Amino acid sequence: MLTCPRHPALHSWGDHDNYDRNNPFPLFAQVRAAAPVHEVRLADGHPAWLVVGHDEARAALNDPRLSKDMHAALAHSGEVVAEGLPGPALARHMLAVDAPDHTRLRRLAMPAFTKGRVAALEPRIRSIVDDLLADLQDCGADERVDLVARFAFPLPFTVICELLGIPEEDRADLGRWFADLLAPFAGPQPPAAAVAASDGIVGYLTALLDRKRAAPGVDLVTDLVVAADRDGALTEQEMLSTIFQLVVAGHDTTTSLIGNGTVALLRHPEQRDALVADPGLVPRVVEECMRWDAPVPHSTFRYATEEIPVGGIVVPAFAQVIVSLAAANRDPERYRDAESFDIHRTDRGHLALGHGIHHCLGAPLARMEARIALSALHSRFPAMRLAVEPERLRWGHGDGLVLRGLSELPVVLGPTRRRH
Repeated sequence: MLTCPRHPALHSWGDHDNYDRNNPFPLFAQVRAAAPVHEVRLADGHPAWLVVGHDEARAALNDPRLSKDMHAALAHSGEVVAEGLPGPALARHMLAVDAPDHTRLRRLAMPAFTKGRVAALEPRIRSIVDDLLADLQDCGADERVDLVARFAFPLPFTVICELLGIPEEDRADLGRWFADLLAPFAGPQPPAAAVAASDGIVGYLTALLDRKRAAPGVDLVTDLVVAADRDGALTEQEMLSTIFQLVVAGHDTTTSLIGNGTVALLRHPEQRDALVADPGLVPRVVEECMRWDAPVPHSTFRYATEEIPVGGIVVPAFAQVIVSLAAANRDPERYRDAESFDIHRTDRGHLALGHGIHHCLGAPLARMEARIALSALHSRFPAMRLAVEPERLRWGHGDGLVLRGLSELPVVLGPTRRRH
């Protein structure tokens, strides 16, 4: 599910005066009701076209005339590509290129995310969940606990690190760097902590590639190194970029899915109780959580390689296009009672994982982790409740546009249901 959130073009209509990152859905509804596609002005001063209707968004995500190679677009316009975070060393991954490079990069990473490989990870994922819940069980029933720090973050971060072959002793530093890099900031210049984190990540991943060459393992980074050294299938920049993108997509979006999904369930206790009573509902729960509060509310950038009709207007050649997945997922033209959270809905399906050739590579893994996490968490703590009013929750993690997640999820666990 994603990419570097620091490209300057992505600071878009999130700066709108009425845009509330904690509750952007009323604005989405207002804009969507006016038209399915709008011209907007980006924070960097450039115009862009925003797609908010479901059918239009689905078509745009699958349109090969909408390119992901923004560097090519800026080169065509004569503009200089601004060096944001984390910098050019990590900017050549599968979400930032078109075919045939996209096809080549995706094919090399795909074997790690097939249904069979993901299914083989299930016992290990359940073991990690059990260990994290056992630690939570040591907390008092009335103690305030940050569920992001204690559960929603360490689960997917541990899984993706193991999949990539990142040693356990390195994970604390790497996790801190990613947290600093993905923290939102105001102003045109990133804070010193973000710059230092970017440098730390680049340096660490470069050293990791060297270590895997010297001592190969059974992991995805070793597979990439072997492919690069055997037949030149990857450049050094592509390897670094791919690993970076997989770490971000492999943990950040799933962390947000678990956190956002838990908030949705706690705000709808009758549906949470239904899940506790019938864990077989969890696949429906996960899909509705993604539709209702997508961890990736907007797609990463695209640009039109030619004039393209979208939603009754014509997007000019070389214009930037942003697809609002979260707005599309609540389109009343597509969903009955679209603004309601309903784990029993029959009009299922959503765009939270994208569509077309850039559909989330790790979708099977994200779904499995979320199913195991939400089912086990709410079954073990059936009386869990928010420790603050819902209005006080802050979706401050990520840039607020491409990534949407809670910096903290304070809960009171309540009495524990012991395992038998």
